[in-house]
Amino acid sequence: MSSKTSNDVLGRGLRVLGRAIRTEPRLFVVSALGSSLFGLLIVANSYIVGGIVGRVVVPALAERRVSTGSLALVVAVLLGISGLRVATIFARRLGAGFMQFRLQARYRRAVTRRYLALPPEWHQRHATGTLLSNASSDVEATFAPIAPMPFAVGTIVMILGALVTLFLTDWVLALVGVALFPALFALNFFYSRRMSPRQIQAQRMRAKVAAVAHESFDGALVVKTMGREADESRRFGVFVTELRDALVSVGRLRGVFDPLMESLPSVGTLAVLLLGTWRLQTGAIGVTELISVAFLFTVLAFPVRAIGWVIGELPRSVAGWERVEAVLTAEGDLAYGSGDLPAGGPAELRFERVGYRYAQGPPVLTDVTFTVPAGKTVALVGATGSGKSTVAACAMRLVDPDSGTVSLDRVKLPDLSAPALAGATALVPQIPFVFDDTVRGNVALDRPGIDDDRVWASLRLAQADRFIEGLPEQLDTAVGERGTSLSGGQRQRLTLARALAGQPRLLVLDDATSAVDPRVEAAILGALRQAGTSLLVVAYRRASIALADEVVYLHQGRVVATGTHAELMESQPGYRDLVTAYEKDGK
Repeated sequence: MSSKTSNDVLGRGLRVLGRAIRTEPRLFVVSALGSSLFGLLIVANSYIVGGIVGRVVVPALAERRVSTGSLALVVAVLLGISGLRVATIFARRLGAGFMQFRLQARYRRAVTRRYLALPPEWHQRHATGTLLSNASSDVEATFAPIAPMPFAVGTIVMILGALVTLFLTDWVLALVGVALFPALFALNFFYSRRMSPRQIQAQRMRAKVAAVAHESFDGALVVKTMGREADESRRFGVFVTELRDALVSVGRLRGVFDPLMESLPSVGTLAVLLLGTWRLQTGAIGVTELISVAFLFTVLAFPVRAIGWVIGELPRSVAGWERVEAVLTAEGDLAYGSGDLPAGGPAELRFERVGYRYAQGPPVLTDVTFTVPAGKTVALVGATGSGKSTVAACAMRLVDPDSGTVSLDRVKLPDLSAPALAGATALVPQIPFVFDDTVRGNVALDRPGIDDDRVWASLRLAQADRFIEGLPEQLDTAVGERGTSLSGGQRQRLTLARALAGQPRLLVLDDATSAVDPRVEAAILGALRQAGTSLLVVAYRRASIALADEVVYLHQGRVVATGTHAELMESQPGYRDLVTAYEKDGK
């Protein structure tokens, strides 16, 4: 690693620390002040110990008696200094701890808020495990130097105070400190240069292991049904081995650095004793001064290591911050307007010449135009890959079209405020997501105004009330992570009830009843037609399609035809073949 790169890492790391200090200035002042007083007390304690030895212990040994008053004074002074040191340690650790954990909590919330603000398209480009790592280990790594940072500040104050007192005591002994302290800083600088690439690699591998682990756990059912457990374990083992090697490399360097940091103050102490003995024999200093300086060097090792801890954590902090900052500065937000919708009644959804493509890929939708009249049910039918789910995403404004407009009650979706759009629409996706909560919690989601009566009404509309009534605690039944205690059809009906509980004026069902029995699906759609809401249904079952007031036939991202089911069966051979194929497949 070049010196320029090392300096860059050091500079970026210090900027991260500066950001942390500006975010929590009061806690930093408390911890830094406590640490600085602790460092000055170490210097003072060294000279107090020297004074006690020179003025109390040596005379007592010479006279072979101890004055009770002197002994009491010594005990009082040592206890007083110890009490002050305990207070400063408490202030340092409490301030640094609160600062570190508050920063981690603040930025974890910031990262999570950013995740929720970014559109699904952004999430699709990033592995879930990586995103989890950003919000957990990367945030933790970013503020890892915060804990030892106030100690390092106090150590610098202690070193400056030690140098001043050394020169006031004896200039020859002070030269030992002048030589020792730069050596300690040089060792820390060399350590930072060597450690930086190792820490960055280790942090990257942590994220990679988290991503692969999440992927493996998420696909556990597929892995087990295909009998690929051993292969998946080997794949995971490759990344775990790389992480282990990276951490071993970090540990080896620390194994060299720590003994050197321990030995330098000991070498300084030895040098002080040798030079101090000579200076004592020449009468330049007394026993008090020699003991004070020697004791000072013996207690320097641990505080000085705090500087090394901060410098050693800076590369990891920089790596973590870069990954966190990439999320916080990610672009792609959907800007909302301030418009509102007239209250009450079903809403009209209108697509006008809508076009869309994902990233730099081919067009997914081209010139899509159709209308969902207020209070009507429109079925969206097309082969796999024809763009049905993209239409549903545009209808809910999960993505904005590249061309054309999508409007609700003739108000363009980007002109609506976020609360207005969320209050008027609801989406039930292909894959239902159930929270690790009770039935009530999954349906209500703590939304204001949704009481148990509305929860039960929504469950009845979704044809879920009967199986909920059969659960041990009904609404209070915990359904497990992702609804593991429920069947696929039950999960779909529960998520449908969640959407209905908000009484949307437009409901979009993206193949949301595929796991439900056809008779139950027909009952659900029939009930929804009577619920006074507009429906856009991505459907493939003939019986479900036939219930729609109008059918939009989508082929390769284009609207081929619109009309009733009977009309399209007569006029569109492709539509007829598709519906017939679905029907045969369903049998």
